[in-house]
Amino acid sequence: MSRKTIEKKSRTEQSIQRRRFLKGATGAVAATAAASSFPAPAISQSLLQWRLVTTWPKNFPGLGTGANLLGDLITKGSGGRLSVKVYGAGEIVPAFEALDAVSSGTVEMGHGAPYYWKGKIAAAQFLASVPFGMTAQEVNAWYQWGNGQKLADKIYKQMGAKFFPSGNTGVQMGGWFNKKMNSLDDYKGLKMRIPGLGGEVVKAAGGNVVNLPGGEIAPALQSGALDATEWVGPYNDLAFGLYKSAKYYYFPGWHEPATVLDNFINLKAWEKLPGDLKSVVQTANAAVNQMVLSEFTARNNAALQTLIGKHKVNLLKFPDNVLNGLGQLTGEVMNDIASKDSLSREVMDDYLTFRQGALAWSSRAEGTYLPARLLPFKYASPSKKG
Repeated sequence: MSRKTIEKKSRTEQSIQRRRFLKGATGAVAATAAASSFPAPAISQSLLQWRLVTTWPKNFPGLGTGANLLGDLITKGSGGRLSVKVYGAGEIVPAFEALDAVSSGTVEMGHGAPYYWKGKIAAAQFLASVPFGMTAQEVNAWYQWGNGQKLADKIYKQMGAKFFPSGNTGVQMGGWFNKKMNSLDDYKGLKMRIPGLGGEVVKAAGGNVVNLPGGEIAPALQSGALDATEWVGPYNDLAFGLYKSAKYYYFPGWHEPATVLDNFINLKAWEKLPGDLKSVVQTANAAVNQMVLSEFTARNNAALQTLIGKHKVNLLKFPDNVLNGLGQLTGEVMNDIASKDSLSREVMDDYLTFRQGALAWSSRAEGTYLPARLLPFKYASPSKKG
């Protein structure tokens, strides 16, 4: 091979290398520019990093930890393809701005309770809990085998989100009061924190209703800004120390016999997910929905015994005349809301139809079994471990 041929070949190879370098550099610059212009969190073609904001204090037992569990199950179930990081109330946005953050696309996911959004769409409060309504088992049946999920999707679509039931507290306690509730008149002028339809009923009874996020309840009760409050039940109420600022702890939780928690997802982000990741999210929510309820069932009694035995809480049952009066007001309040809003009417009618069937069965099942379980027969006892 001649010297001229060798030099020509060398120049050709150098030219090819320069073109390869320039092409690679151009691609790198383009990729860097795309990444820098994409809103946080960063997303690649195969990996998604989502943020979940909650209405709960960070890591709060049962509620905040339920949101943590949801994030963990989605992250692990997707093999890391959809990674979810959870933020407590106030870390990115205040508690009651969680839905706005999701709807606008500021974050991708949220966790709260549907009645927090009744100011946006009145029908949303029927999705959370209905006073004297269905139990957790019954309302889950409505979502899974009735029209609950379809109606919830219809409501949340108007708010730019996809809905999933994502936890349930079960039957709650009636709340903490600084006076005895002997008649319906005792609600008149009462400053009480109580959300959703229950709050509307207390308002109809003459109460001054305040809606505060969980983290603000204890200070308000302690300062006297509130005369009474409901939160959830013994497990959560003990954690907040509500017994320090109120004398009387009432039951039953007529206002929230089963409180559905919601996982709401930015609708555009949801629709972009591939089918297998949608299945992961759906399955994770179904698991969390049951596991949160199970945790409350497991923890409430021990917490109640601590409240009574250690903190000397006065545990009282609402008199029947109070419950009957509240039940009467509930019907009036619900009908009034439904008369002003066709979507609320649609949801309420469907809920009440399902409730009728559930009540007919439960009155013959749990309704007869629970009293039978309390009969004075001698039953097996757990072994004493010394």
